[in-house]
Amino acid sequence: MGLIFSIIAGICMSFQGVFNTRVSEKIGLWETNAFVQGTALILTLIILLVVGNGNFKAIKDVNKLYLLGGVLGSIIIFSVMQGITNLGPTYSIATILVAQLLTASIIDSFGMFGADQIKFALSKFIGIGIMIAGIVVFKWKG
Repeated sequence: MGLIFSIIAGICMSFQGVFNTRVSEKIGLWETNAFVQGTALILTLIILLVVGNGNFKAIKDVNKLYLLGGVLGSIIIFSVMQGITNLGPTYSIATILVAQLLTASIIDSFGMFGADQIKFALSKFIGIGIMIAGIVVFKWKG
């Protein structure tokens, strides 16, 4: 199921980036960010009321660093819209994917933030290098 959810996330992120960029052309960047976060909050609260089974009281036991997820969400929405505006959807999303992969690789390699440490073999570095080369070739005007 993890693979399916990851594919869904990638598809939704690509659509969301383009949709948000188009909305921001009409109403403004931060206005779009507020609208997107607001509609997400409303939907999340509805889903929480229907299927929620956690415990908000346990938030006091969470590492305070991890509570920055909402802040990161605003930065992500802003950055994706700026990237798509300046680079176009494909080049921007490709760059985002490589940045995500490199960051996740560092997190895994060092076992950061409670992740299991995964040794990063040469083949993984070659794979990332090929992805970066693919972006360069894609953007190359020959």
